[in-house]
Amino acid sequence: MARARTGARVLGALLATVLGAALAGCSSTGGKRAADARKAQTTAGKAAVSTPRWTFAMVTHSGEGDTFWDIVQKGATEAAAKDNINFLYSKSDEGQQQAQLVQTAIDKKVDGLIVTLAKPDAMKDAVKKAVAAGIPVITVNSGSQQSAAYGAITHIGQDETVAGEAVGDELDERGRKKALCVLHEQGNVGHEQRCAGAKKTFGGEMQNLYVDGTNMPDVQASIEAKLQTDRSIDAVVTLGAPFADTAVRAKETARSKAEIATFDLNPKVAAALKAGTLGFAVDQQPYLQGYEAVDLLWLHRYNDDVLGGGRPVLTGPEIVTRNSAARLEDYTKRGTR
Repeated sequence: MARARTGARVLGALLATVLGAALAGCSSTGGKRAADARKAQTTAGKAAVSTPRWTFAMVTHSGEGDTFWDIVQKGATEAAAKDNINFLYSKSDEGQQQAQLVQTAIDKKVDGLIVTLAKPDAMKDAVKKAVAAGIPVITVNSGSQQSAAYGAITHIGQDETVAGEAVGDELDERGRKKALCVLHEQGNVGHEQRCAGAKKTFGGEMQNLYVDGTNMPDVQASIEAKLQTDRSIDAVVTLGAPFADTAVRAKETARSKAEIATFDLNPKVAAALKAGTLGFAVDQQPYLQGYEAVDLLWLHRYNDDVLGGGRPVLTGPEIVTRNSAARLEDYTKRGTR
């Protein structure tokens, strides 16, 4: 029994993706039993490890009502429960306010810090101060180009330029000629990289449309006006799941034939893909970003482990179409995709 418990603790330290792949090939004895026991412990709110109860803080640039960050937070929370971590989450879509939240985490002397760098210039000093204080930092989602320079031990997310390039290729495959890239947060370097990447590989014409993402009626009106004045637009790409449904409504009101595509998934996006009202989505697996960030911080504190070899740990992009949406729909409903 002692050996079985030790095996369960070791398995609990493995990365979620590696663990899933390993267990898929295990027999019904040994690995599967250990995994089932670990799952039962986590479900009961008990940690699967015996390490000290460290405190990790995550500070993101999320705005209000952005379901993407709910998924990131869910992944981080579930990994924290498994790893015996006291998990603190805070957010602000204002760069200076986000930096102040990082300072608050430093003042609390947290044992690990996870941050996003959507507005890297505003975050630079705060992140470097955390590193100087001896707090290990992992960046997620945005800021892969600045992560190492600011002192983070690794970055977890998708390469935004590569993701954008995948969108441009997909638009070409669908025969699109003129696309609109809708940016809902000005100053977000990741958003700019997505649209620039798409423009790079897209054989047609791509225009950027800047909207106020905190005001959905304004977002709809802006897209609608653009579609009404330019009937040659045959594709609209939104950069977040909550904006996809708004773009669909704008298309319908404008009586446009443009195909709508989006970055990220949520239940509405999965359902719209199945129904055919959305053409495709780009998934960067936000649950994995949150889960892996906490797990990697735990591994770093426990075993001084680092992944990536100086390069980002990529969680995407994956192009999701009508054919693949069905297998992901249940996961979106439970809030993990």
